[in-house]
Amino acid sequence: MAETAGAYAFDLNQFFPEDVFWRITDVRVDKPEVVALEQRARRRRTRLAPDGKLVILAADHPARMSTATPTDPLGMTNRHEYLGRVLRPLVGGQVDGLMATPDILDDVFIVNYLVRQGGGPSFLDGKVLLGSMNRSGLSNTVFEMDDDMSAYTAEGIAAANLDGAKVLWRLDPNEPGSGKTLMYIADAVNDLSEMGLPSFLEPLPVQRTENGYQPTKDPIELLKQIGVLAALGCNTARTWLKIPVCEDYERVVRATTMPLLMLGGASHNDPEPTIREFARGLRGGPNVRGAMVGRNVLYPGQDDPLAVGAVIGEIIHSGIGPDEALAALPAYRDRNIDLLTRYALA
Repeated sequence: MAETAGAYAFDLNQFFPEDVFWRITDVRVDKPEVVALEQRARRRRTRLAPDGKLVILAADHPARMSTATPTDPLGMTNRHEYLGRVLRPLVGGQVDGLMATPDILDDVFIVNYLVRQGGGPSFLDGKVLLGSMNRSGLSNTVFEMDDDMSAYTAEGIAAANLDGAKVLWRLDPNEPGSGKTLMYIADAVNDLSEMGLPSFLEPLPVQRTENGYQPTKDPIELLKQIGVLAALGCNTARTWLKIPVCEDYERVVRATTMPLLMLGGASHNDPEPTIREFARGLRGGPNVRGAMVGRNVLYPGQDDPLAVGAVIGEIIHSGIGPDEALAALPAYRDRNIDLLTRYALA
């Protein structure tokens, strides 16, 4: 295990007390217009990736009935804890942004409003906010591969002043739903392209097991699926791909000229494996341009999600090595731990 927590343990309630959490419901009831106002007021980047690289936090798993954390099969159903762990890296400034479903992003906009109402700074200005589109392929259902756009639409993403969209494709050659999903994604890429918005497409090899579909890191399947997703739509100029680090990664990344983001997968309950994997993946090729990582930042064992997101940001943007990143973790722990209590409860 990394030299992570030792005697340290991140205290979620110190950062995101229940008093702040339940104020979100008050705003949803009394001032639902706040979400749209915050969306319009947010200052977006003039360029998506000023240095050509991105670290995006992923927070769309519960919408697909993927709820397990390392210690609890229903851990991500605790919205207070889940949302607090999503917010934590965002207030630190070292991650570029967030990819999520509308419910999560709306909660985040409301918290940003509460902070600004208390005299604090917007923690969303300049962040890359991406909408997750297809969530209807619910985990362990007979229709899992028929994964239509049940969250954001391209029009909804533009109306919400977001910066782009993420879409997932999983292939089961024996399941017609995979083919239907491919057409849904092609339509989404075309709609987003017409609006000048980037698409972040995720080809995820899976295999059917007695416990449902499980992701694999098969380089042969990735090579094939990258070619399929990269060709979707009439205009691919704004297409990014999100792929796992795997064996023979140098060959895999040469399957496309598109910029690639590494994905994190299920939580290791320890930040060290992900930190080392991302540092290795960056050496795969010049088109590896960052990471879109969720559970391995949100649930890094006892460590602070802000600290883990920050050192991954340093790996991607500054090129530090994994040992240096692990040594830097303590310096980031508990940074800005009082931001929400200082402003959102003012």
